[in-house]
Amino acid sequence: VNVLLADADKRGREMRGEGDATAAKIYADAYTKNPEFYKFWRSLMAYRTSFDNGGDVMVLEPDSEFFRYMKEPAKQ
Repeated sequence: VNVLLADADKRGREMRGEGDATAAKIYADAYTKNPEFYKFWRSLMAYRTSFDNGGDVMVLEPDSEFFRYMKEPAKQ
């Protein structure tokens, strides 16, 4: 049983590593093709993470870079 669990753990770690490598490649490709969209996407993920708990409080300046994409109209 211990050998099976160790093998399963090893394989799981390998699979997570492969997934992380694939994700890193996708992000790198996205950044190369459109750096501004990548920055926008990263901002959306930061907004999601920051506002996820609901009970947290953030004190930021209104002109903070954090709110850049919430304030600026889409550039075309």
